Amino acid sequence: MCSKRILMITGDFTEDYETMVPFQALMAVGHQVDAVCPDKKAGDSVATAIHDFEGDQTYTEKPGHRFALNATFADIDPADYDALVVPGGRAPEYLRLNKAVLTMVQHFFEADKPVAAICHGAQLLAAANVLDGRHCSAYPACQPEVELAGGRFANLDVTDAVTDGNLVTAPAWPAHPAWLAQFMAVLDR
Repeated sequence: MCSKRILMITGDFTEDYETMVPFQALMAVGHQVDAVCPDKKAGDSVATAIHDFEGDQTYTEKPGHRFALNATFADIDPADYDALVVPGGRAPEYLRLNKAVLTMVQHFFEADKPVAAICHGAQLLAAANVLDGRHCSAYPACQPEVELAGGRFANLDVTDAVTDGNLVTAPAWPAHPAWLAQFMAVLDR
């Protein structure tokens, strides 16, 4: 395996597991992961939320941990990175309003670099207008956004993931084993 430099774009109330698990897992296998948030710098942190599936009509939300950022958003150049990770949670709903974030996401698709998005991360992909014709999974409530952006919604079991070219997506954190395995396979191409 060749070590890759991976950018993670996150923000306040990102989903705890969908941020911390890929951040740590990708570093554990030798990749460099730089986690950034607009208007924050290395050493700052973002609040996280734990989304759980307890039989209600939608997920429940509980306070998560603080997640420390290890890079400064204003200092990064997406051209310096081999891949992108977009966690879910509530962060994508406001990150998609940031034009610099959208430009960064578009860079990874234009350069045909690997991208992994999970759960509500598809909101950011839809807003960046990079889903046209692509299979994309997400939390089921994001299906309309995926389809309005021209994507083909992959309605998967919560433990599954889907790869379409260099894009790897999954519905939520229970899919981590499949999502991370597929993303690592794409990284090794």
